[in-house]
Amino acid sequence: MKIILSSLFIIFSLSLYGQSCVGKWGTVDDKTKKKKSIVELYKKDGKLYGKIIYLFPREGREPDPKCKKCTDDRKNMPLKGLQIVRNLTWNNKEWKGGTIVDPENGKIYKVSMWLNPLNKDVLVVRGYIGPFYRTQSWVRLTKD
Repeated sequence: MKIILSSLFIIFSLSLYGQSCVGKWGTVDDKTKKKKSIVELYKKDGKLYGKIIYLFPREGREPDPKCKKCTDDRKNMPLKGLQIVRNLTWNNKEWKGGTIVDPENGKIYKVSMWLNPLNKDVLVVRGYIGPFYRTQSWVRLTKD
């Protein structure tokens, strides 16, 4: 019995490890479908956070763009290094309970994230305002 329980614990632990979304993820612009940014997701005090670490060049973009439309502590902060994901908690199925900001429009959404069950290198990111939501797929660049 101990062997069976130990085996199940190891398998369960490995599956959770494989479910980690900590690392670097590529984002794509919803409208143009071009590469937009690289976001680094990281854990701090058991919660998940994310910041923009790279912006792909885009015509008409300022050299050091800022979050001009943000309305909280991120207002006028540089996009590079901007914490866009905050305070997500793991519920054994998905990361949720936190927020994500869209620096393009300054809107803050409730957010949930989970790995695509068919491809663990794709992160499903869903932002909610009331009953409405928008879903993006981020592509894994690195695992941490």
